[in-house]
Amino acid sequence: MAKVTKIVEIANDDEDDDDIFGDEGIDALTGMALDEDDDHSSLRAVARLAKLVGSLPWFSAVGRKLTATEINDAEAYIAGIGFAEMQVAGVENWLAASGAAQAPDWDDDWWQAEQQMQNALLEQALTRIDEHDLEVALTHVSTRAGEVAHDHAAKMAARQGVTDPALLKVAAGAAAQAAYQAALVLAARGAEDEVADDAEDEHPFAIKFRLFEAGRLPLGATGSTFNLF
Repeated sequence: MAKVTKIVEIANDDEDDDDIFGDEGIDALTGMALDEDDDHSSLRAVARLAKLVGSLPWFSAVGRKLTATEINDAEAYIAGIGFAEMQVAGVENWLAASGAAQAPDWDDDWWQAEQQMQNALLEQALTRIDEHDLEVALTHVSTRAGEVAHDHAAKMAARQGVTDPALLKVAAGAAAQAAYQAALVLAARGAEDEVADDAEDEHPFAIKFRLFEAGRLPLGATGSTFNLF
């Protein structure tokens, strides 16, 4: 139980948590912990993400016209998981989002690609972090994100007269999964990765999480379209 306590203590750190995947944020996270062992550094980053998800403006931008930056991020994300040919499409409102989430031609290949990438990160993270400690940290992040995001989704959808429990569950589940995947990116990266020259290209899951940070709700792929609410 000692390391579980350590995770909680790390989460109480008062350092700035903004833009955890930004150019400065990710360096600041690991830069502060370069003198620590790898598993402590990674768990510290995951714990700080758990703090961040509780204060994000979940779904605050849904329904608005997509910005050029958001489109670029969405294109970078889908290209990163192997679907560069897909087109990004904006979803207009919560009712349309409900239809997109229940579309019969939902792309299972996209889901499989994410799972493979997720499993690869998990395997990498387990080379540096104890399995139990990692599970506790990831569960805390995803649970926190799902709870907060569900509340936000309920409030935002209610403003448009939508109270569909299934849609709210989809929104909260997507947020929880995105937070889990973002935490895996942090967990899989050790201190030696961060001091590398410019590190590797930004991970698709980090880009995807940034869309949620911007108040958007990625709804996945249907046919040749990636739906972004």
